[in-house]
Amino acid sequence: MNAAKISLQLLTPSFTERTFLFALGILVISASPYDVYLRGRDVPLRTTDEPLQPGKYDIKPTSPMVIDMYMFEHGRILITNEWCITRVLSHTVSGRDEMFRQRVRERDGKCVISGVVNHTRLVDQGDWSSYHAAHIFPLSGEEWFIANGFSRWITNRAGEDDTGINSCQNGLLMLSTLHEKSDNVSFSINPDDSYRIVTFTDDIFNVDRNGERSVRDELLRWHFRQAVLANMRGLGEPIFETDFPSGSDMVGEILSGPEAVKRMEAELFSRLNGLSLA
Repeated sequence: MNAAKISLQLLTPSFTERTFLFALGILVISASPYDVYLRGRDVPLRTTDEPLQPGKYDIKPTSPMVIDMYMFEHGRILITNEWCITRVLSHTVSGRDEMFRQRVRERDGKCVISGVVNHTRLVDQGDWSSYHAAHIFPLSGEEWFIANGFSRWITNRAGEDDTGINSCQNGLLMLSTLHEKSDNVSFSINPDDSYRIVTFTDDIFNVDRNGERSVRDELLRWHFRQAVLANMRGLGEPIFETDFPSGSDMVGEILSGPEAVKRMEAELFSRLNGLSLA
């Protein structure tokens, strides 16, 4: 069987056999059912919470008859070419997201990832430094958000002209450091696995959940899918530099970095958020 390139740069404790099989359901295009084996073992993986063991894994069709030769020609299993959105740190300069920040802060009151609570005294002073209201679906992808019907999951839009991307249902309160990690999909929440937090890189923050304002499972599901696509296919998507000191040539550094055209486009859309898309 020809090898399909699926990779994990690092196995973290949150990556269980269940998580791995769920992720393969996103990555693998299969014409028939398959089992997954740790190479050298005869027992396939099952949807358990046992930690995934390091090593090479083989994907084998369970049926001896393969009907769709396009999918399994010469035993080759295909990996999806689904587009992975280019992500930059979500922020705006338009002020359109002031209500977004306020409602996410009121609802969560703490970093929902780490559990760190903002003290009442600081809240009374309006001090939310170190806390960010983070968008699950990034502002830079608003046109894609609209075109693919994600607006329909937002139930508290202000009107027909409100796309919903700045609804608190598309946001979570988290520490600013975790916001950056969320935006580059270093970790994600899987709403289909009891809201398990899955880390795809070193878990340096130890991060290893229904009302009108509650975050939408459909958007968390999308974010988890993006994390799988970005981290487990080939060599993975690039991590962009975000620390630009005052006076530095930000544009020059972006243009000399990876995926320069895609990143410039994403940065532009992120900063223009709030202007009419009509």
